[in-house]
Amino acid sequence: MRVVRVLGVLEPGGAQLSALLLSAALRRHGVATTLLAGDATPSGVALAARYGFAADAFRMSELVNPDSLQWTPEPGFADWLGPRLAPADLVHAHMVGAWWAAARAVPPQVPLVASEHNQMSWPGGDRTAQARAAARRVDLFFAHGPAVSAWAAGLGLGGRLREGRSSVEGLSARPWPGLASPRLTFTGRFRADKAPDVLVEALALLDVPPPAYLVGDGPARQALIRLIRARGLQRVVRFPGWSYQPSRYVSGAAVHVVPSREESWSQSAVVALGLGVPVVGTAVDGLARTLGDGRGVLVTPDDPHALAAALSRVLAGQRPDPGPGRAYARQFTPSAAAAVYAGAYRHLLASRARLRHPGTSATPAASPPAATDTPT
Repeated sequence: MRVVRVLGVLEPGGAQLSALLLSAALRRHGVATTLLAGDATPSGVALAARYGFAADAFRMSELVNPDSLQWTPEPGFADWLGPRLAPADLVHAHMVGAWWAAARAVPPQVPLVASEHNQMSWPGGDRTAQARAAARRVDLFFAHGPAVSAWAAGLGLGGRLREGRSSVEGLSARPWPGLASPRLTFTGRFRADKAPDVLVEALALLDVPPPAYLVGDGPARQALIRLIRARGLQRVVRFPGWSYQPSRYVSGAAVHVVPSREESWSQSAVVALGLGVPVVGTAVDGLARTLGDGRGVLVTPDDPHALAAALSRVLAGQRPDPGPGRAYARQFTPSAAAAVYAGAYRHLLASRARLRHPGTSATPAASPPAATDTPT
């Protein structure tokens, strides 16, 4: 099966990493993936190459364009995609800018699968009207989180709506040698929605904050460094930079923190749960479901005092039972996710074949489950 996977943006980030892990795992199901991107950075292309994919991009730059094709409908991108989608048996596009463009460019006989990974908040205005028009061409829509599920239902996707299944790696990781213990960890993009600044403010409220490893990079890095200096935390906070193995910082940590202002689904939280590390996170969208049922500790978003209080309790030994978190995380290994998507792809292709040839008796794969309230 030839799948063309279209990413609105290819940069080091959770949704992109999940798509790459999925694509690599799908090889065992006979799925060959071609990777295309709207916007790409050199570090994003290098990340794809690490998983064996030579990405082609409509636009390449060191920093992602402010009018990112993650959320911006761009006719030029659709025109560029046209000839590149022609060889596909199936197209899977991630983020609204990508599946909007793919809906305009995909050949009529080729199924289109769409995925949305973030809460529906876009710079530059609401894209719902354009998305509603494109949704008519979408055969299956995978929603990652409650907010996007509700939004997609409002587009008229109805029975085509499914629960997204992300991929994580590192559930058996061992710590890097020489790490401080006890330690606190954060892994992710340094961006306003991930709220590393709230974590720094919370650390400043602790009487004796433990060494804190903020693993990652992003546009808020310099502002974060200035805040750390202003709060006198230079000896507490450590910046390892972007890591291909962030789980090796998290493994064995005293607490892992996900202080996001927005979060549909957190790879960072799930990896920590899978490693048996207690997670403190904010009660926002899908993160509230991930850490619900006692798997983690939930606090109100954008509240350093609440976060500091929760961290103090966990550091003092009030830790959730790690068993439920470990069990939850095992649902999201690349092999588990690949089985779900391979089944969905084959079902779509079989359905299309029956429409083209009504007399055939081919038996399709089992239809993927409809969206439910199960945590994603």
